[in-house]
Amino acid sequence: MENIEVNDRVTLRKAHPCGGREWKVVRIGADIGLECLTCGHKIFLSRHDLSRRIKGDPVRAPQQFSDDK
Repeated sequence: MENIEVNDRVTLRKAHPCGGREWKVVRIGADIGLECLTCGHKIFLSRHDLSRRIKGDPVRAPQQFSDDK
């Protein structure tokens, strides 16, 4: 599985009961926290489970740079 970062968007193979397949990564650790982009429901999956359920590559969140000088 590729390196996944917080705020990345992933697509899972099976749809959530609400119908959404797109999820946002909200936590990285032993488990990976995901939030459904359709209904806002949060789940935790182990890295192994996520690597089996993910479809395609994660979409990187746009980088935000601050103007602190």
